[in-house]
Amino acid sequence: MIAAYFGAGFATDAYQVAFRIPNLLRDLFAEGAMSAAFVPTFTRYLTSSGREPAWRLGNHVVNALMVVTGALVLLGIIFAEPLILAFAAEQYTSSPEKLALTVQLTRIMLPALTLIAVAAAFMGMLNSLHHYFIPALSPAMFNVLTIVCAFALVPLMPVFGLHPIAAIAIGTLLGGVAQLAVQWPTLHKEGFRYRLDLDWRDEGLRRMLTLMGPGAVGMAATQVNVFVNTVLATSTVEGAVSWLNYAFRLMYLPIGLFGVSIATAALPTVSRQSTERDSVAVRETVTSSLSLMLMLNIPATVGLVVLAEPIVRVLLERGRFTPADTLATAAALQFYSIGLIGYSVVRIVSPIFYALGHNRTPVIVSVVVVLVNALLNYLLVHTSFSYRGLALGTSIAALINAGTLLVLLRGHLQGLNEGRLLRSIARIAVASMAMGAAAMWSHEWLGRWMPGASFLVQAVRLAVAIGVALLVLAGSAWLLRIREFNQGVALVTRRLRRPAR
Repeated sequence: MIAAYFGAGFATDAYQVAFRIPNLLRDLFAEGAMSAAFVPTFTRYLTSSGREPAWRLGNHVVNALMVVTGALVLLGIIFAEPLILAFAAEQYTSSPEKLALTVQLTRIMLPALTLIAVAAAFMGMLNSLHHYFIPALSPAMFNVLTIVCAFALVPLMPVFGLHPIAAIAIGTLLGGVAQLAVQWPTLHKEGFRYRLDLDWRDEGLRRMLTLMGPGAVGMAATQVNVFVNTVLATSTVEGAVSWLNYAFRLMYLPIGLFGVSIATAALPTVSRQSTERDSVAVRETVTSSLSLMLMLNIPATVGLVVLAEPIVRVLLERGRFTPADTLATAAALQFYSIGLIGYSVVRIVSPIFYALGHNRTPVIVSVVVVLVNALLNYLLVHTSFSYRGLALGTSIAALINAGTLLVLLRGHLQGLNEGRLLRSIARIAVASMAMGAAAMWSHEWLGRWMPGASFLVQAVRLAVAIGVALLVLAGSAWLLRIREFNQGVALVTRRLRRPAR
């Protein structure tokens, strides 16, 4: 929707830079670090003390989040202009109009940080109680409200003296409200009652805050690296910030569908197993989670690399988003996709260190990876890669982050069933290569058999190519006897048959 209305240029770059500030804070202090610190603590209270003490902890956490993020929001609104100039001075000093727009958008969106932080606390409580669908649905409300505001408010913004893209910023703010509203009925039904109760001396709250500080750093690598990309991209060509953001969002789709989902389900389980000191069960949960993620995301990586251009063209090329934008975004997508497995591994493994009580490990690794990424990106952006080097550097850093965390986690768990993982990786890689070849061949063949540039023709070609690729993947997985694929099919089959009984 943003691509169709605004393309990749002045307004979109301003929005992406403005959005990057609250989004970084959200990932550091709300969804990522807060979940990694809160879920194990809340689960421990549920397991050992019961619901009432857990609800009391939940109230303390919600109110503490409102105080802390409220202070950050206030500071961000006051110092929005110097904050933006601090990391994008080269482009904004020569464009006062763009600076003014970015500052305005930042101030509109910053309050969403508090709303999303509280929504993340609700999500953590519901996940600990084995509710996954509603918490997973709530972030989708952010997208729904953004789309609704694009339709309803973009034409009205000039009436109020605002740039049309301010409607997207308003949608971001309303999306935070919707994330809370969607989760509240289920949480209330489970027994949670909000109270204006905050005790900074509460043992559970202090434990969570103690974990959250290192957690913010430990979970930060990917988002800080993307933030660094935004800073460096502002010094390249106009549109680079938008191309990189569109590419990252497309690459992040498999992570959001598979990596985050698996991590969300695994964290409460590992927390309970850790509380019960069942190291064998922890090792099995981690291994199974990684194996399932690899079965889903290795093919996704190959598919995104092979079909990057037609995917971007079908999804984004309309309105103000030009064919040149498609080529630029597809190139960034291919380089970002190289690190997809790394990003997903980090999403699964990093929170597990906190559940196991090893808080410092991901912190140290994260700091080192951020420095490595900054160096790589600085060097690559000044080569012929230009903005694409930023995507490549971030992917390399993500793979380094994932590999290091896996080696260290293996030491803590006395192994990760490496033989099983390596056999799975080898078989999945072979099946994925066959799938990638089928996708490439079928799309090229369809281009000759079904020529044309209309949206319908391009969408049909892409859909058929993906369908052929999935059939080849399924056939290859069956021939290679990939355990995770068979488990996934059996699970889906049971789900589909259940209503009929």
